[in-house]
Amino acid sequence: MTTQEKAKKERVEEFEQISAEEQQAILEKYDIESNVRTVTGIMRHVIFYGLLAFSLFQLYTAIFGQFPAQIQRTIHLGFGLTLIFLLFPARKKAPKHKIAWFDYLLALLSIGVGSYWSMNYTELVNRNGSITQMDFIVGLIAVLLVLEAARRAVGLPITIIAACFLIYAYYGPYFPAFMAHRGQDLESIVNLMYFTTDGIFGTPISVSATFIFVFLLFGAFLVKTGVGQYFNDLAVSLAGKLIGGPAKVAVFSSALQGTISGSSVANVVTSGSYTIPMMKKLGYRKEFAGAVEAAASTGGQLMPPIMGAAAFLMVEFIGRGITYWDIAKAAAIPALLYFTGIWIMTHFEAKRVGLKGLRDDQMPNRKEVFKKIYLLLPIIAIIVLMLTGTPVMHAALYGIIISIGVAMFNKDTRLKPMDVIEALVEGARTALGVVAATACAGIIVGVVVKTGLGLSLANSLVALAGGSIILTLIFVMIASLILGMGAPTTANYVITSTIAAPAIVALLSPNTPQELVPLVVLLSAHFFVFYFGIIADITPPVALAAFAASGISGGDPIKTGVNSAKLAIAAFIIPYMIVFSPSLLMIDTTVPQIIWVVFTAITGMVAIGSGVIGYWYRKLYWFERIIVLVAGLLLIYPEKFSDWVGLGIFIVMFVIQVLSHKKGSHNDHTNDKTGVTVS
Repeated sequence: MTTQEKAKKERVEEFEQISAEEQQAILEKYDIESNVRTVTGIMRHVIFYGLLAFSLFQLYTAIFGQFPAQIQRTIHLGFGLTLIFLLFPARKKAPKHKIAWFDYLLALLSIGVGSYWSMNYTELVNRNGSITQMDFIVGLIAVLLVLEAARRAVGLPITIIAACFLIYAYYGPYFPAFMAHRGQDLESIVNLMYFTTDGIFGTPISVSATFIFVFLLFGAFLVKTGVGQYFNDLAVSLAGKLIGGPAKVAVFSSALQGTISGSSVANVVTSGSYTIPMMKKLGYRKEFAGAVEAAASTGGQLMPPIMGAAAFLMVEFIGRGITYWDIAKAAAIPALLYFTGIWIMTHFEAKRVGLKGLRDDQMPNRKEVFKKIYLLLPIIAIIVLMLTGTPVMHAALYGIIISIGVAMFNKDTRLKPMDVIEALVEGARTALGVVAATACAGIIVGVVVKTGLGLSLANSLVALAGGSIILTLIFVMIASLILGMGAPTTANYVITSTIAAPAIVALLSPNTPQELVPLVVLLSAHFFVFYFGIIADITPPVALAAFAASGISGGDPIKTGVNSAKLAIAAFIIPYMIVFSPSLLMIDTTVPQIIWVVFTAITGMVAIGSGVIGYWYRKLYWFERIIVLVAGLLLIYPEKFSDWVGLGIFIVMFVIQVLSHKKGSHNDHTNDKTGVTVS
């Protein structure tokens, strides 16, 4: 063992990092996608090679071109469903070491559903929408399999929502007048769901079968090369010695982890297993330590260049020739504000409690850490490639190749052939939840499009709000948070973008055809629901990321969730800022406007952070907290007058804080007559 490895082992032991087994137990408890079987014998090999085949199929089509849409998507779905029924038990507490007999049957049916289009492609296309009795049976089985697979791999909420939408499609005439439609018979519903590209094989699974899968493979290769652990070491090197260093390490590390992980819970467990024990050891309360990690990890899906799967869906849903790079660029400033807000809050909390940074002997060898900076090359390459116009899928493929090449620089990270195979297998396993979520989301989108429900609900929402943009945004926020409780971001975004986002668009661009709505308006509406769908993971009462963090910290889950929501207060403000000040998205704006908006927003975050924590240069009185909170809100509100008023109040409070802090420090340390310390 090298000297560096010994020092790292000693740091891990000092901070009591939780074991891999404990990490897995927490993942299985709070992340349903991690609750998989661990079978042995021949079925272990069948599943292993099935996952490998799934990745190889996706790589083949990414390199050499895709099959016709129906074939590409049905094979993708067939792989996903088959492997889900072999890997995910029907019940959470079912035995993990064996596969139930009925799951073999469901897996065989999934193979049939996945290959039916391939075997009958010409005939199905020539029928031009009419289906036979056999088609109907296969399509009905497909719908039922998707619902059950989503229940197992994603969770019950999305399954219930999709089932309700199917019921709505069938019983349309019996709903209230504003939602009523003529209704669809069972054959029409099955036809829509399985034999068109508007249902199960619609936009969501199309994105899963192309962009998302390749980026998940890229993430798997980054993990295999040790980039995840390197993020922790780099974060400690840069932020460990600052005031409240361990909390800032968590923020920095989680922001970096978000570039390779689209799951809030997985991000919490990956980086939190290291940062949470570190924060507890150095004096942070259990609930606060868990909250810092949960809030920071949840923001990983907002962090460009590689965001969560929902960002890829946004590209397709908005359309209009927008690229993934446009989404990533638009997300940059909001993500910066999000993590700046958490950083500020942890800074003030550390000052309030009197916490310092890490000691020199607790720090890694910075020289050794920075010698491995080359591990970031794949991520830098992805940014450069997308910036120069390389198609997203090709950029991800090049990223995979570069990550393999970069790993060869050091014998500790060098990938053997088996490591490459394992990365392909892990990438496919990670994709299973996305396959189930996007297929189930396709059911919802199909019903919304067929029945016109999206427009009906949007108009009803606007009417309920009395045409008020603020009330409409509040209603949309509440809907997004409720839908996000226990549902993955991907599914949450699909639902809210088809039902809630149109209400925002209707208010911002009234009586405007969809194709003429300004792009900045569409982006503002979609980012609004995107943000609130994500932060549902840290919003009680169902805050899965916060609950996972409490599993590591040993703190109370609800208190951890409340602290998470408080730390991530920026996330509750930024979506409103995006709608009222779309220059944050860097579209149709100038550099001076961007600089001013960012300056006032960050200044406002400082004021709000100090008001929420109750500390700036010293402890704030209750009326001072109110004043700085008002100043922060005025700075964040996108009007020049409010900006200047807020800035004036901020400067006055800043001067008062500095002067009273200096006076207090002088009185604390020195008596005027004797020079003796009195504090």
